[in-house]
Amino acid sequence: MVIEEVAGRGARVTAGGSAPSELPRGYFLEPTLIEMPDPRRQGIGREVFGPLAMITPVRDLDEAIELANDSDFGLGASIYTSSLESAMRAATELEAGMVWINDPLKDNDAAPFGGWKKSGFGRELGVEGIGTFTQTKHVHVDFTQAPSPEWWFPYERPPIDGANGSSRG
Repeated sequence: MVIEEVAGRGARVTAGGSAPSELPRGYFLEPTLIEMPDPRRQGIGREVFGPLAMITPVRDLDEAIELANDSDFGLGASIYTSSLESAMRAATELEAGMVWINDPLKDNDAAPFGGWKKSGFGRELGVEGIGTFTQTKHVHVDFTQAPSPEWWFPYERPPIDGANGSSRG
């Protein structure tokens, strides 16, 4: 299990981490918070879904972005800040398909959903999602079955130069 795996490499479970006592049967996990002071050593190399958050204290925004991008995955990222400059820089530099700023995990059906790197393929939702499920094709039909002109819109027939029939360019 992920919790034991990262705890064995020095990460610390600060909340949750086990099945809720009121749910003795089935596969349930309490909301869990894990502090990872050294994510490069304690990382697990795969995406984790569930009520689990891994927190790493950082020196500054540079280190936060560097650590976040040092992954094969990039589904989503959240940043909490009162600095618009930091928020916009993080949104620009984080290698994630979605970035939430001070408002985590809210989705909007009109916005594209999907990750970067090994986090999914393509997009769902929004105009981008429609494009993912669409195969574009051009089909041209002339129902008149009349001979086509030699030149067609938006092009014009080039002028003919003299008797030899060569075009002027």
